[in-house]
Amino acid sequence: MVSGIKTVLLLGGLSGLMLAIGASFGGSIGLVLAFILAIAMNFGSYWFSDKIVLKMYRAREVGSDHELYRLTKRLVDNTGLPMPRVYVIPDPSPNAFATGRNPDHAAVAATEGLIRNLNSEELAGVMAHELAHVQNRDILISSIAATLAATIMMLTQMAQFAMIFGGGDRRDNMVSFLATLILAPLAAMLIQAAVSRSREFEADRIGAQIAGNSRGLARALSKIERMHDKVSMDANPATAHMFIIMPFSRKGMMSLFSTHPPTEKRIERLMSS
Repeated sequence: MVSGIKTVLLLGGLSGLMLAIGASFGGSIGLVLAFILAIAMNFGSYWFSDKIVLKMYRAREVGSDHELYRLTKRLVDNTGLPMPRVYVIPDPSPNAFATGRNPDHAAVAATEGLIRNLNSEELAGVMAHELAHVQNRDILISSIAATLAATIMMLTQMAQFAMIFGGGDRRDNMVSFLATLILAPLAAMLIQAAVSRSREFEADRIGAQIAGNSRGLARALSKIERMHDKVSMDANPATAHMFIIMPFSRKGMMSLFSTHPPTEKRIERLMSS
């Protein structure tokens, strides 16, 4: 029930932002076009958001001949979940995420950097965390948030381009510019609200149960955090909440928009459980 309410609020909030952008830059015509786009994106993100996100990161599906698939299959056997599709992302930064509209249509993905730099127990801890998101049905709201937020960011960029090269008087341009500056961070804040920090703590807890211990995930989180200082990921900010750890630096202003709890607190909870 709570998850359903959050999903409705998320869709309503992000759709409202799309309408505001359309009205700001195109008046009544822009509002109508944005309304049509919002309906199309809400429908499309439910059915296709997993494919969009996976394609965004050039993820390739792997089968039973791959170590990540075999490890995931062993973990799935402990849960009773359907076997998700398994993907590898060609990126040296260590990270992972789960996506899909429900457990019957789920996918888990890990970067090459994660597979290469973690031992089997640590990798099992990470994949168990992602399976916990599948089991908790967090993946639908995460995927919808990523798709709609990416669309909003694209619209604001198009609006900025139109403001610079389009017509209109100085006053209209200034209003449009200020609206763009305000709407982008609002979209980011809505993403944070959509996937609360408590969901990450819960996925850590259940993930430790699926893996059979909390040591692997705790060590994996520590190792990923250290490596991110050296190898950050070129990730779309709209999808940051989907990863097990934020895929880019949280220094400066980015720390204000963190979608994850502090890693040290997550490790502390895992080791005390």
